[in-house]
Amino acid sequence: MSRHADDPSGLRRTLRRLPALAGDLPVLDPASLPADPVTAFLRWLEEALDAGVPEPHAVTVSTVDGAGRPSSRVVVLKDVDEQGRWVFATDRRSGKARDLGTNPAVALSSYWQPQGRQVRVTGTAVALDADECAADFLARSPASRAAAFATRPGEPLPDVATLHVALARARQHVDAHPDAVLADWVVYAVVPEAVELWQGSGTRAHQRVVYARDGDGWSRTLVWP
Repeated sequence: MSRHADDPSGLRRTLRRLPALAGDLPVLDPASLPADPVTAFLRWLEEALDAGVPEPHAVTVSTVDGAGRPSSRVVVLKDVDEQGRWVFATDRRSGKARDLGTNPAVALSSYWQPQGRQVRVTGTAVALDADECAADFLARSPASRAAAFATRPGEPLPDVATLHVALARARQHVDAHPDAVLADWVVYAVVPEAVELWQGSGTRAHQRVVYARDGDGWSRTLVWP
């Protein structure tokens, strides 16, 4: 039983006592940011890598289904390509792929806690062609490919043992057929319409810089936190 089950207000007190935006956070000079958001994001990503931020390639993907219900989940960012698109992959049978098939509008969010930094991207997801999807799938580790073959996204699972059996059989399949590609594997490239860089501050003087697509270029605006 939760230690707060008998005292709901205790959870509120606990959460309020937790530190936020603690540590030696970077100081942002908005004027120093690049003119385009892709370069700005890549610079921050490199700084997160150099700082040893855990899993800096983790990105939250938010979609909306046909009934208008939103949903979010964390995936791995595969690339920011030469066209300035954020790239991730998934199973076409997954909830996010079904959502994007109905409504390609998507939001992405990266959060690098040790640096107090967030990057938010909103745009449109475009599925890449079959050859690019196959190449991405084959670049994955054997364990990852086996997991993709074994799973049935969102379907009821009778027990964990069934999952382990399916994974073992799928790994045998991958080892025997290393060039096998899951037909349902799909790679999405998100074409950004707006990108926001957010730098947190322990003094709460947070800084937000919003890039908005402006024809073939970008406008950049410092906004209130």
